[in-house]
Order: sequence, then C-alpha cells, then structure tokens
Amino acid sequence: MPGTAPRSNVLAWIAYAVCAIVWGSTYFAIAVALESFPPYGMVAVRFGVASVLTLGVARLFREPWPARKELPHLALVGVLLLGICNALIVWSETRVTSGVAAVLAALTPAWFGILTARTEPLGARGWIGTGLGLAGVVLLVGPGTSGGVDLVGVAAILLATFLWAVGTLHHRKYVRGGGALTNAGLEMLAAAIFGAILAPFGGGFVSGAVTPKALLAIGYLAVFGSCLAYTAHLYLTKTWSPARAGTYAYLNPVIAVLLGAAFLGEAFNARMALGMAVVLVGVALVQYRSQRG
Repeated sequence: MPGTAPRSNVLAWIAYAVCAIVWGSTYFAIAVALESFPPYGMVAVRFGVASVLTLGVARLFREPWPARKELPHLALVGVLLLGICNALIVWSETRVTSGVAAVLAALTPAWFGILTARTEPLGARGWIGTGLGLAGVVLLVGPGTSGGVDLVGVAAILLATFLWAVGTLHHRKYVRGGGALTNAGLEMLAAAIFGAILAPFGGGFVSGAVTPKALLAIGYLAVFGSCLAYTAHLYLTKTWSPARAGTYAYLNPVIAVLLGAAFLGEAFNARMALGMAVVLVGVALVQYRSQRG
C-alpha cells in the first residue's frame, strides 16, 4: 500500500528515540530503586507490574495472540533479556559506577555486528561508526578518577550485553506472530516469574523499608522502562537490522549525562561535549550505511 513504508519508517524512528531517551534515564532510576529492591526482587516487581499493564493494553487493542509454538521462544527471550540481563545490570551497579556500566553496556551494537556479520554485514563504514560510537561513550562517561574497576562487576555487564544480543536475535528469528504489546507482555511475565522464583534466594523481594523514592523509581522502570521502551525495542528490531537498531545503546549514556547536568547539577565539561559529538558521528555513520545498504 502507498505510504505504508514511510509510516513504518517514522514509527521506527519514534521507537528508536524512545529506546535512546527512556533507557538513557533508567541508570539513575535503577540506582534509586536499589535502596529498597534487591536485583531479583526488582525484576519480579518491575516486570510483574509491567506485564499486567502491557497485556491489558494489548487486550484493549485486540492484538493478535502468538502461535502456541512461539510461546516457549517468548518465555526464553523474556527470561534471558528481561530476567537474567536486567538482574546482571542491576547487580553490577552495586559494584561499579553507573558511568562504567554505561560504557560497557554500549558494547551491545558491537555484539550485534559480530553475531550478524555473515547474514547482515555492516561493511567498513558501519564498523567505523560502531568503533567511533564506543570511543565516544568512553570519552563521555569513562572513569576519570584513579583506582581500579571491579572486574566481577565488569564481567557481569559484558555477559549481559552478549546475552541481550543473543536473545534479541532469537526473538527476531523465531517469533513471527502476535502483536508487539502482546509479545512484550508475555516476555515480561516470564521475566517476572523468573525473578519471583529466584528472589527468595537472592536478597528477597524488598530490603528493609520501601522508600517513596524507590517506589517511584520502580514505577518509572515498570511503565516507561518496560511497557513503553521494551515494546518499542521489539518493534524496532523487527523493522531495522539489529546492528542499526542497537546504536540506541550509544545514545543512552548521552541522555544520562544530559539529564544529570540538567536536573541533578552534575558536571558537564568539554571532554563530555567532545564525547557526545563523536557518538553522534558514529551513530550517523551506522545509520547512513544501513539506509544505503
């Protein structure tokens, strides 16, 4: 139909912006939520709430249900991406700074490029853009203080980024039916069940009193970080190549730094501005390569 492709492209760009902006704000929200919610407890509560809301909206829109044979794949992806990967990121932030976490999480597009090198090659321009994006992130939020970095925390984030890429590609390959909201809600439900099973063995569902700040943070993570951004992520990876879609991870720390400077009075200097410029050039190269090839 005339106009379908342009409309799809506009929606993809909106989804991309949502992933970049919303997930760029979740590092701070996770740090606040950790005041009251241990990692697996956070997974259970966050995705339990998000799954109910997302599936409820999906029913209102009468979205199609996925085929029965696709349900195990949705469950696997939900546990892998939203259960294990999120728990690893949350846990790592108890051992490393959010800046280090942001740098390492930006490896995600590189994993996509490596894992899809044979089927969807990036080409020289795409790899240059990927390298520039990562270099810009290091400039932007790289550790500026002396002292070592916790290697166990680093390893946890590296594993999370690799598993995120693997799980995303699995969803893209094996999940064909169902609406975006329905699929996202089912994956969130699987993650919530996974978190609920492990929470009693990993610090429980809450740690001490639940503070208003932590409750607000978990609500933000559930509604915006999960319902909105994760659904946008699933749509985006179906519309664009994984390596192109994954460049939102380079923009996440850019958003995090800008929000910190604007609302929390955090430092913003020339090195950070240079890092942002390098990130944007890298993303532009990957996007240009993807649209041309």
